[in-house]
Amino acid sequence: MKKFVLLVSHLIFAAIGFALGIYALPILTAPEAPSIDAMKTAEALASYKGEFKKDLEGSDFLHWGEGTVSVGNQFISLDGEIAPGPDYKLYLSPEFVDTEASFNQLKSKMVKVGDVKTFKNFVIPVPETINPENFNTVVVWCESFGEFISATKYR
Repeated sequence: MKKFVLLVSHLIFAAIGFALGIYALPILTAPEAPSIDAMKTAEALASYKGEFKKDLEGSDFLHWGEGTVSVGNQFISLDGEIAPGPDYKLYLSPEFVDTEASFNQLKSKMVKVGDVKTFKNFVIPVPETINPENFNTVVVWCESFGEFISATKYR
């Protein structure tokens, strides 16, 4: 019985350590936030703005965003913060989504803009093949775990 309890306790702590590693690794390996000049440039070139808010239906204490999102033909930027995590992607959607279910329903109509690698402020270049005018919502999505992080309607 003692060996069984030791085995179970070690497995539990190994699982906790693994989960903490998945959470901490993106924080430890994140590149530096964009410079103030890069942020100002992206904001100056933006045609639209929106707000990430923590109180969206699909957000929770581990999956949230907060701050001002600027959208332009060259860059999409966030002056704010998102919850840290792995494998975040930035999407443009033709309709507002605020849950995992609504994201999954519309994913085929969305376009992936790029990877989100910083958690306090970001500037993501918009590929020339993407026209933000064809969409109205910015979404941050965790690709690895299928988790909704945040979204804002910008037009």
